[in-house]
Amino acid sequence: MIPKELLEDYLIDQEDGLKNLLTWFLNLVMQFEAMEQIDAEPYQRVGSRKAHRNGYKERSLKTRVGELRLKKPQFREIPFQTKVFDRYSRVERALINAIVESYLQGVSTRRIQDIVSRLGIEELSASSVSRIAKELDEKVEEFLKRPIEHPIHYLFVDASYFKVRTDSRYVTKAFLVVMGIRDDGYREILGAKIADGEDELFWSGLFQDLADRGLSGVKLVISDGHKGIQKAVEKSFLGASWQMCHVHLVRAVLRNVAKKYHKEIADKIKIALEDETKTQELILELEGRGYSKAADTLEHFRFSLWNYRSFSREHWRRIRTTNGLERINKELKRRTRVVGAFPSDRSFMRLGVSILIDINEEWMTTKKYLSMDTD
Repeated sequence: MIPKELLEDYLIDQEDGLKNLLTWFLNLVMQFEAMEQIDAEPYQRVGSRKAHRNGYKERSLKTRVGELRLKKPQFREIPFQTKVFDRYSRVERALINAIVESYLQGVSTRRIQDIVSRLGIEELSASSVSRIAKELDEKVEEFLKRPIEHPIHYLFVDASYFKVRTDSRYVTKAFLVVMGIRDDGYREILGAKIADGEDELFWSGLFQDLADRGLSGVKLVISDGHKGIQKAVEKSFLGASWQMCHVHLVRAVLRNVAKKYHKEIADKIKIALEDETKTQELILELEGRGYSKAADTLEHFRFSLWNYRSFSREHWRRIRTTNGLERINKELKRRTRVVGAFPSDRSFMRLGVSILIDINEEWMTTKKYLSMDTD
């Protein structure tokens, strides 16, 4: 039974109230886990008791409603096991593994060595790192090979870039990520791949992998204007339309415009994107002002800017850009910054995909991204 005061808090202040409610619930979950593991309730004297309680250890857990301060039960004789921190532990272990792997290979910076020292893991052996890596590799493989069970109407593709050690030198590699909106309105991260670049070959390989796992129902693919993506989409998704991300279009045009005119031209592009008849006027204006490359860019993509309008108006705002994936890329950058450069492709995938699993699980437990009833 939920305590009355928690329900009252929730009615007064839903944000803090939900946080308190979730804290109470997860602490309760761990209490039940503890009772099952030692086969006894708190203070219960029974012969079947397997261990004795030894207070609590406070631990934090980051959730969509903020950071929770939880009380993790402790036992004297055996370690307490809980599933509450599984998500947290997965990313944490992947991060530590990448750091220690760099450290053991002797390619770490002074900053990495300081972090290793502060983590208290100087004595981690190569075999320990290998064991952690094996566990993470299994989780990554399981996630990337799982069947795609729902038809996907909208497909978003994008890439971000990371430093990875290859053949004793550091190179920049692309991390290709594919996100979809399912027929039930939920978002799902469908696939990811570390690659030498964004050529058609790499994207086609990833799209084929998705098809082999059951991808179907794709109506619209949204991405930036990279030629490799466009060619791969054309060949892999016959009958689907390609949508040029409006945010990336603005950036592409402005690259060929003097900086002092960026705001003015950006505002005009946004107006043109709302009214197709104004696009040709803007192309002519750009040419007249000597910005022929900017005009060519707008002309090149003009027939791929409004495909999103073939779908429900309620979906337009979210299917004309790759903003959802941009946020994922920012999170990947933020949470991998401490590593800096990765010692191998596998090391990056352990951490990168662990972060994607974390995000995907959050999506599956929150409200739908789109209402598909209007589609």
